[in-house]
Amino acid sequence: MVITIGRQSGSGGRMIGELLAKRLGVKFYDRELLTRAAKESGYCEELFESHDEKPTNSFLYSLVMDTYSLGFGSSAYMDMPINHKIFLAQFETIKKIAEHEDCVIVGRCADYALNNYKNVVSVFISGDDEDKIKRLMSYTNITADKAKELMIKTDKKRAGYYNYYTSKRWGDTKSYDLCINSSRLGIEGSVDLILSYVDIKNKIRNTEK
Repeated sequence: MVITIGRQSGSGGRMIGELLAKRLGVKFYDRELLTRAAKESGYCEELFESHDEKPTNSFLYSLVMDTYSLGFGSSAYMDMPINHKIFLAQFETIKKIAEHEDCVIVGRCADYALNNYKNVVSVFISGDDEDKIKRLMSYTNITADKAKELMIKTDKKRAGYYNYYTSKRWGDTKSYDLCINSSRLGIEGSVDLILSYVDIKNKIRNTEK
């Protein structure tokens, strides 16, 4: 089972993902995915970091995915801007991971990359602004105003990246299997709910075999 987690800034999505992976006994991928994609693609890791979940306006989404379907050796791919090559390298790495191991993946449009995989549960973590701001303040030791500014900026960047590279909308309930407000359940409670959902889904899959 692969669990993908989209998250609002300050919602505790990474913490939930880490705890979830620990309780399941599987690998956790967040920025670790950038390192692996860099090794597998041959591009330096700094390129992945500089383009990580950042939107772009230079090319249409359809062009990127049409090129992906043609293959990395096509002339269209060779002429593609580096930010699109970085996205496709991550896309390919995510698919390879899902084909070979159970894991938890945070961000990077992983839910979309694995949209046709039956062994995937996609989750989106949100939270109340007050709680998200407090969490960001504790992470970064900044003021409430700065934390709010960071929260808005980060979410805008993530939404732009997701909406650009996928045919879905970031944070829209229709884009995910399960949406959770961590302010209601807390970190532990959110993990418990995801595990319950996974258990139910596995039971349904087993009865369909």
